Amino acid sequence: MKLEKIRFFPSYRGSAKAYTYRALIGVGGNEGEVKKRFVALYRLLQDDPRLHVEESSPLFKNPPFGYAHQNDFYNAVMVVETSLHVNALLKILLHVEKRFRRVRLFKNGPRTLDLDIIFFNHERRHQKHVIVPHPKWQERLSVGVPLLALKRFKG
Repeated sequence: MKLEKIRFFPSYRGSAKAYTYRALIGVGGNEGEVKKRFVALYRLLQDDPRLHVEESSPLFKNPPFGYAHQNDFYNAVMVVETSLHVNALLKILLHVEKRFRRVRLFKNGPRTLDLDIIFFNHERRHQKHVIVPHPKWQERLSVGVPLLALKRFKG
């Protein structure tokens, strides 16, 4: 795993205290201009009044898992505050993935942008479209290493 330099990764803005929930979002991608896309993603989320980006980890480059015949991935995590429930947040993240031209060809395949809810406000949920904490997050260096780099995330 290699540390990469990019604007806004890492960043720390602190809590806005106006939001009800806190979520940890995993961010990944390996197709196209990923670094530029991550900067655009940060700005998009920062400008959304439903969200407050409290903190983002440094950006890390790491080998793919699952399907090995693809480009290395860039990964980071972001702490986001919101008053939206987990399903509404997921809907926004899926819309953002589409906006950045995410196409789901097959599991663990290449992607322009991947956004996963890793944790949501200490909740445990197992629903059809959302499972929190995210399954197997502890087994993935692409989540664990950026998580350790955060200044203040407490889950």
